[in-house]
Amino acid sequence: MKAYSSKDMKRYNHLIGEIEAVYHEMSFKLGQSDSAMMILYTICACGESCPLQVICQQSGVSKQTINSALRKLEAEGIAYLEPAGAREKRVCLTEKGKALAKDTAVRMIEAENGIFASWPREDVERYLELTERFLMDLKEKAREIL
Repeated sequence: MKAYSSKDMKRYNHLIGEIEAVYHEMSFKLGQSDSAMMILYTICACGESCPLQVICQQSGVSKQTINSALRKLEAEGIAYLEPAGAREKRVCLTEKGKALAKDTAVRMIEAENGIFASWPREDVERYLELTERFLMDLKEKAREIL
């Protein structure tokens, strides 16, 4: 079978895979599963709590996987759910969870922020603009395919 990916797409996919591998390695070495780290990360990005729906949307992880990881975090006394409206729930961190988040997700966020802070502002803006453009175009192509 012939190779269908262009040289640029092969490079792009390789880079995305390598980035995901670095996040996986950091999660693993910090003692967290990818999905648990994604929950902690998203909560830290939001503040001290975060709507469950936001975690599902921003993580790119299935709702089932998030719910499974959340049950484990609840059982470990790291997080808990609280009502946030008629059908909404917020994920909150316990004191133990806040300490864990500080030692894990916050360290990742600080590393990411440090990278962007070290780049010229124009490079950050251009990187984000192109990434967003690729995402929007990919969503459009996905709608055409599906």
